[in-house]
Amino acid sequence: MFDDNTPSSSSAEDGAPELDQEALIDAYSHAVATVADSVGPAVVRVQSGTPGRRGGLGSGVVIANDGLVLTNSHVVAGARRVRVGSNEAGDHEAEVIGDDPATDLALLRVELPRGAVTAKLGDSKMLKRGHLVVAIGNPLGFESTITAGIVSALGRSLRSQSGHLIDDVIQTDVALNPGNSGGALVTASGQVVGINTAMIAGAQGLAFAVSSNTAAFAIGEFIAHGRVRRAHLGIAAQTVPLPRRVALAIRSGANAVRIDEVQPGSAAERAGLRVGDILVALDGVVVAGADDLLRLLGADRIGRAVELSLIRDGRLVTRTVTAQERPSRITATRSSAGIRPSHWPDPV
Repeated sequence: MFDDNTPSSSSAEDGAPELDQEALIDAYSHAVATVADSVGPAVVRVQSGTPGRRGGLGSGVVIANDGLVLTNSHVVAGARRVRVGSNEAGDHEAEVIGDDPATDLALLRVELPRGAVTAKLGDSKMLKRGHLVVAIGNPLGFESTITAGIVSALGRSLRSQSGHLIDDVIQTDVALNPGNSGGALVTASGQVVGINTAMIAGAQGLAFAVSSNTAAFAIGEFIAHGRVRRAHLGIAAQTVPLPRRVALAIRSGANAVRIDEVQPGSAAERAGLRVGDILVALDGVVVAGADDLLRLLGADRIGRAVELSLIRDGRLVTRTVTAQERPSRITATRSSAGIRPSHWPDPV
């Protein structure tokens, strides 16, 4: 016979209390509804172009009461002025004060009615896989649409339409559709941790958002300089494999960057870089591809001398180049990874 105090088979053997499924569902519903009520009014409609002309149509997030609205670069579509609106506030013309295709982010300024709701950017580094997140936007023109899911992965890289890799991208299983672009990805606590930007067409549960920490960096650059500044050497290059014996001899990676073009009058030309040089390191950091080179050439290297390690005529040589600021309109450094694959994420 069993003792009357013996736990029944339905109890957890480790003594943990049984989960109340109904309470869990209620808590989930309450969290999503609270986010919808508190952050939803800060998500607006963004439209570029004019009637009869092609433009972007998506969403944006009001992040400051002086009328700053964060959205995607591909929604702005190169325009200098766009329309921002909602059912409550109506439509207003907004100025594009910053546009960075490399991060697929843009910053707008618009006159807001008194008491307009704003959203708070959170710290995306605090996210963990499995965290509940809510997407708010205007998919296919249906305003203030809410979808929910979880964080599927963190630290992804996503290639923007300009060819650059966006680092620290958040992958979720939240349902996104065209028009969600520029909308908010929000935690259960009501903080915006991402700007929804892309999905993979034909797949289920593969959606991506630019992290709020990347957005915070871009916003600072937009406000201070009107653009996101990056350094520039004045070369066109592509990723190439290194022979294994060469990689082992110079303690490099399996790939490097071959210079295909040196632009006239550039810092690279003045430093004596040549077509055919293979760049393997910058300031001692291994360069394993064109994307690595782009990441290393941040704003902190503008006007600074950088040391390049190159393979030239079978020998390892070094050259010092003073990096310049990248012009706002320049063809992105080429990369062998720049060919559009079949699973290329589609902007939403």
